[in-house]
Amino acid sequence: MESQDKLYDIAIIGCGPAGLSAAINGLIRNKELIILGGDFCTNRLYLAPKVDNYLGFWEISGKDLREKFLAHAREMGVQIEQAKVDRVYALGEEFGIMAKDKYYRAKTVILATGVSTAKYLPGEEELLGKGVGYCATCDGPLYRDKKVAVIGYSQEEAEQEANFLAELCSAVYYIPMYQEEPEKLVPKVEIIRKNPKEIAGQEVISKLVFEDGEEIAVDGLFIIREMVPTNQLVPGLELEDGAIKVNRRMETNISGLFAAGD
Repeated sequence: MESQDKLYDIAIIGCGPAGLSAAINGLIRNKELIILGGDFCTNRLYLAPKVDNYLGFWEISGKDLREKFLAHAREMGVQIEQAKVDRVYALGEEFGIMAKDKYYRAKTVILATGVSTAKYLPGEEELLGKGVGYCATCDGPLYRDKKVAVIGYSQEEAEQEANFLAELCSAVYYIPMYQEEPEKLVPKVEIIRKNPKEIAGQEVISKLVFEDGEEIAVDGLFIIREMVPTNQLVPGLELEDGAIKVNRRMETNISGLFAAGD
């Protein structure tokens, strides 16, 4: 894993409106910061046909408003590091941030990841950490010479993860949850075009069940979505009605960790 020795004043996770606004205000206050986000940023805004409720702009498309946000940030010197954050750890006086094969350090973290609409599969929460995970690069070595499955919602990342597992595991099953045909999988990876229904097991995962009743026995399962569920991103983070719980200062229950945006 590539580790950065640099200790940032602020690490911002998410590059939507809230994340970009936080970055601009941080730079104005001479803070050393890093903003970690996807290669697109704020997909929901991009898809909005018209936005009328943002002060100073009216009858503007979400696509154009997004471009203005990004242009403003670039003009202010904001640079977005393309990285999907897998885990944030509170380590006393600082935070450790894992993003695949990279590790970042920061005194303060601002979560601006937006609202996750992903629905858990039956059995997913119960078996999380018991064979179910979200980062094959992180946990894959635990399944050397074993059978694993990958459920892929994010095409490029999911296919990369499946190929990585193919180097370690005896069998890799790949379940694409997108319409496009997988393009970059190595021959060892077996593609299954079925909809998952349930993740089953007692103390640990034992099988993945599909809607047509078919089952496959697995020792591990990785679910690769656009975003790691918020309650799994930061261990111990308190939620309320599905959102991150904060006070009037936007502080979470973890000292030094803040949240902003939707």
